[in-house]
Amino acid sequence: MSVPTAASGPIPSDKTADDVVDHFYYPPDEFKAARGEGVYLYGEDGSRYLDASSGTFNLTLGYSHPEVVETIREQASELIHVTSKFQSKPVNALIAGLAEVAPAGLTRIHLKSSSGSDANEAAIKIAQHNTGNTDVISLFRGHLGQTMGMINASGAAFRRAPFPAQIPGVVHVPDPYCVRCFYKQQRETCGLLCVERVNDFIDYASSGRVAAVILEPISGNGGNVVPPDGYLQALRALCDERGILLIFDEIQTGFGRTGHMFASDTFGVSPHMLTFGKGLGGSGMPIAGLMTEERLTGLEGHHINSTFGANVLASSVAVKTLEIIRRPGFLENVRTVGAHVLDRLREMAERFPFMGDIRGKGLMIGMEINDADGEPDPTFTNHLAALGMKHGLLLRTSLYGFGNVLKVRPPLIMTMEEADEMCDRLTRLFEDAS
Repeated sequence: MSVPTAASGPIPSDKTADDVVDHFYYPPDEFKAARGEGVYLYGEDGSRYLDASSGTFNLTLGYSHPEVVETIREQASELIHVTSKFQSKPVNALIAGLAEVAPAGLTRIHLKSSSGSDANEAAIKIAQHNTGNTDVISLFRGHLGQTMGMINASGAAFRRAPFPAQIPGVVHVPDPYCVRCFYKQQRETCGLLCVERVNDFIDYASSGRVAAVILEPISGNGGNVVPPDGYLQALRALCDERGILLIFDEIQTGFGRTGHMFASDTFGVSPHMLTFGKGLGGSGMPIAGLMTEERLTGLEGHHINSTFGANVLASSVAVKTLEIIRRPGFLENVRTVGAHVLDRLREMAERFPFMGDIRGKGLMIGMEINDADGEPDPTFTNHLAALGMKHGLLLRTSLYGFGNVLKVRPPLIMTMEEADEMCDRLTRLFEDAS
């Protein structure tokens, strides 16, 4: 009886690249990417697209940033990975750099995560370990990751619907979504009811043993909801009063996306813990981790480590990324270009009635797409994103296509000229779709 051997070498000559599609777990898009440069992605057919969503919101420095490419070449020739129990020059340099830019009070850095989901789970474990409590509070539209624990902690029921096993102890509360306020209030007179009512959820909907409140300072997948002035400060005060740890998920907002190093800096409030990922990889290297207050150390490493955490090659790129972001003028450019894009979009809204609220900080921008009655229109939102490729634009929508927000989050290296090109393409897209 012969023993089958594994195939080796290139794709057999009787097969084409298209045959490979049949082996994907779920079908990918028909577009075949070939290369990228700056804010542009090129297809195998030579087509060029301005990427208004930075890959998966993680290409802080755009595609194939030359300094990132050179860093990878140099580091790969020396050391790509080593068990994270050991030190290495790139990891130590990254820890030092992160400690320098961390929000006030966050003095300990943990790099042994390889995804945002890992980092958020680790933060929750640390909170439970240090408080002795179990429950977690998160927001209706929060997106905290893809693991079973994090889809349960995230908002949106459709993400949990396929899975029978649910993890207890999560309480979801309304977002600070002033445009469509859950409590039907006006910001001028509401007294931040969305924070005050968290007390009721703790007292009546939780077990009474809340370890942490975890939220994105600006919701990523949930619709780019920007909290009103004072919201995060009031939430921090509530957590301090009740002995609860406040965790900021800055996986999308961190490393310059809002025009400051962290959204914590943008809003002027520090959490007790902060998770990060995505943008720290510069041009797409996978890296994630967390920052904590000194008092929150003590949880044994085997509870919060990951095989590819603290990867040496990824850390070397993160060091270079951090260096570039910290250069004079970099964050100022993000704020300036972001403000210009917001102005252009608001001018467009005067022409296109389907454009609703336009909101954002830096280059983390979202626009609501509504029907003739001003109600959310996810179908048309998805149509616009798909039609965008015809106009040379890569766009993403909120809530995995269930939401009505078109997200505009280009690489942070975007110039004013490229911003105008992006807005001109959006204008032509909206004209085409009208």
